Amino acid sequence: MGKEASRKLEWRINVSDGVSERLEPETGAILRAWTWLQRLMVGGFILKICKFLEKAWNLAVDEPKKVIHGLKVGLAISLVSLFYYMRPLYDGVGGNAMWAVMTVVVVFESSVGATLGKCINRAIGTFLAGSLGVGVHWIAFHSGKNLEPIVLGISLFLLASAATFSRFMPTIKARFDYGIMIFILTFSLVSVSGYRVDKLLELAQQRLSTIAIGASICIIISMLFCPMWAGDELHLLICQNLEKLAHSLDECVVEYFRHNKTSTARDEACSKKMQGYRCALNSKATEELKANFARWEPAHGHFSFRHPWKQYLKIGASIRNCAYCIETLHGCVDSETQAPPHLKRHLKNICMRLSSSSSNVLQELTIAMKTMKQSAKINFSVGEMNFAVQELKHALISLPNHNISIKNPSPSTVEASGNCNTEPITSIRASSSFMEILPLATLASLLIENAAKIEVIVNGVNELAVLAEFKPTTDSKKSKSNQSPKKLTSENQDPETVKTPQKV
Repeated sequence: MGKEASRKLEWRINVSDGVSERLEPETGAILRAWTWLQRLMVGGFILKICKFLEKAWNLAVDEPKKVIHGLKVGLAISLVSLFYYMRPLYDGVGGNAMWAVMTVVVVFESSVGATLGKCINRAIGTFLAGSLGVGVHWIAFHSGKNLEPIVLGISLFLLASAATFSRFMPTIKARFDYGIMIFILTFSLVSVSGYRVDKLLELAQQRLSTIAIGASICIIISMLFCPMWAGDELHLLICQNLEKLAHSLDECVVEYFRHNKTSTARDEACSKKMQGYRCALNSKATEELKANFARWEPAHGHFSFRHPWKQYLKIGASIRNCAYCIETLHGCVDSETQAPPHLKRHLKNICMRLSSSSSNVLQELTIAMKTMKQSAKINFSVGEMNFAVQELKHALISLPNHNISIKNPSPSTVEASGNCNTEPITSIRASSSFMEILPLATLASLLIENAAKIEVIVNGVNELAVLAEFKPTTDSKKSKSNQSPKKLTSENQDPETVKTPQKV
């Protein structure tokens, strides 16, 4: 009855003329607004989930290695979890089976080298810290009950301080940083727990065995199921950077001397190639990380156990120096101050020839790196590049006072030829100002500097070919084709007519 009465209650207000009006509640509008807000929130949340799933799907399609790595980690954790699920295995390792699970979670990485490096670091750090912890605990135990905590505290302070300081050394940090961190953690646990636990050796043995089980499962799964080698990734990265560098150099020079710079689909593709040098500029950290992981990997494919991975870092540094030069060339293309057209025509062919020969050298280096065979054309390509450099230097000397070809018809020649359309071409000497010459001279000097940097890359790849023992190339077809014309010329022609001038 009370509820029915409350529903029948209504509010009224008296107006000035004595008439009362009923007040309508505003809950209807508020309720409608709240319902709309709920729908919006639910719809937006579902939309965000759909977008997230779409991004995850695209990532899996673009980089399937990450999906494979996730499946491998799940398999490793499932195998280690059997030590908890199966009673005989649990009784064998005891309650320390959790250390095997922790080892898998912490140690398993995407590449074989990273996993091996972390496993070895964890094993060495745990063994050294456990051995020192047991030794220090033995010394503290025989020192008496009063001195035992003092000895443990001083040893913990000294070893933790020294180990932490060693992490700042570049050579140790690059390869053993994780091992030192595990050393500090294990020694601290052994020192603290050993003060209260009587069966210290049994505890250390169980933990070492469970860590060894987890590390061995990680290594086996990482090497047997779709292995991802850091050495292969580093090798492929250097090859890609060389190839992108060649395309960027060609496109920069072509774009500089292009007359009609309109935005088309082809221009967009060329601009992407022209900016490929940026990948080489941003790959230093990745190269160092992969080279560090590759040192831990065993022999696989074309790479031996002691493969010269440090040489890849030298080649990568040389590639970045060349990429910085190409970045400056890219700035010349987009510069507002440009050289006059007649000056560009004077050096266009020579600059194009130098850029083409330089990119050919980079392409030959890419092929040699991919096939791991010594290139038979690299010396010839470098010679062409150096010859183009000399031509450009001579052209720069004659740039201030160069000849301009113009069409200047004269009446005498028109009457003699009887054709009104003939226009004899004459050349006049034109002097250019310094500000007109400066943009083009900058481009030419950058091309010459870039050729010198490419030679450094060539020397680095040649050194890698010697250290890694690249296979020599045997071109039997080429040697036969070279011998046949010599025989024909020697049989059908005189020795005097066969002589040809040689370029120096």
